[in-house]
Amino acid sequence: MVAGGGPGTGAGSAVVRRPVWRDLALAGLTTFGVLVGTAVAGAPITYEGTVPMATTLGLLLLAHRRWPVAVLLTSLAAIIAMRTAELTDAGWVWPAAVIFFVVAADDTSARPRLRWAIGAGLFQLLFAVNWQWSVDGQAAQRAIGEVGGEAVSLALLIAVAVAYRNWSRWRTELAAGLAHAEQERKLEADRRSAEERLQIARELHDVVAHTLTVVGVQLRVVDEALDDSTAEARAALRTAQEVRAKAVADLRSLIDVLRSPDERSEAGAVPAPQTDLAGLADLVVRSRNSGLEVVVETSGDPAVVSAPVALASYRVIQESLTNTVKHAEARRATVRLDITADSVGVVVTDDGVGPGPDAVPGHGINGMRERVAALGGTFRAGAAEGGGYAVHATIPVAGFRP
Repeated sequence: MVAGGGPGTGAGSAVVRRPVWRDLALAGLTTFGVLVGTAVAGAPITYEGTVPMATTLGLLLLAHRRWPVAVLLTSLAAIIAMRTAELTDAGWVWPAAVIFFVVAADDTSARPRLRWAIGAGLFQLLFAVNWQWSVDGQAAQRAIGEVGGEAVSLALLIAVAVAYRNWSRWRTELAAGLAHAEQERKLEADRRSAEERLQIARELHDVVAHTLTVVGVQLRVVDEALDDSTAEARAALRTAQEVRAKAVADLRSLIDVLRSPDERSEAGAVPAPQTDLAGLADLVVRSRNSGLEVVVETSGDPAVVSAPVALASYRVIQESLTNTVKHAEARRATVRLDITADSVGVVVTDDGVGPGPDAVPGHGINGMRERVAALGGTFRAGAAEGGGYAVHATIPVAGFRP
């Protein structure tokens, strides 16, 4: 892979070579640091002791990624061998400072390497005190004093390593948290997008179904009245044109939502679909022009109903009257609006033939049910008492969740 000249070779080689160069740098730092530290401490640098020990400790670091604990123990063993053989006067612990740091800073929670670093360090310090007191013949206080400085240095080194380990873990957890938050944001965006597409599908169904039904009825009136009553035919054509114009505006608004922001019309160029109950009167007129007698009974003020609830109520009434005109063979329909501070109740009944025993709810009924359920309301539709068909919807005003 390194020898290849493909496009990905450079990046792959950088990933592979970076740890190698880092290991070589640590090995060189250890070798150079042992020699300089020995000289600063005033101990002689000997080719038979100090130089071989520094070189050995440096070379051992090249294997620390695979066997970190083994490298630590071997390094301490090499120091003990050189000191007890009186080949060097370097310290007992500080020459292995780099491998101590590496082992203590390991951020893998499943491997208790920090315990190895602390345990090996304590053993090394106790061995040093015992050796200088019992073998070198130093006084206990002097032996403890000389080794005590290295003990403090080791404690500080392990503390820094632990702090570095905790910082690394924090960075990892922070990155994971940000990635999780981004994933949740994308999932939420997808969910909202799916809900918006479903809402648009409902709107398209309601607009198209109602428009085609009313236009179809008016065209039938034109066909029947063209020879006998020109005025009636013209009135029916005007009604069909008005319904068509309103439907085109609504469809343009809905389709505009599906376009990308760069392709959308300028703000205000496309009118939004009907968002309140103010258009209920026109809806009733169009239904009456289709030959259906519609009676509207309202309690409460429609103007105080919030836009989402008003739109849902309007669409339920529109779809119900559309189904009545298309399927019910009804002569009369009643629309009841019960508006309170807590909810809006919609009841649409007709005196038509009613549903058959094997009737399956279509897209219109399912769309009304989904629209009402999205606002936390209840919906039911079916045969009415005494014949005909009835649609009941109750939408809680406080139940709306934007």
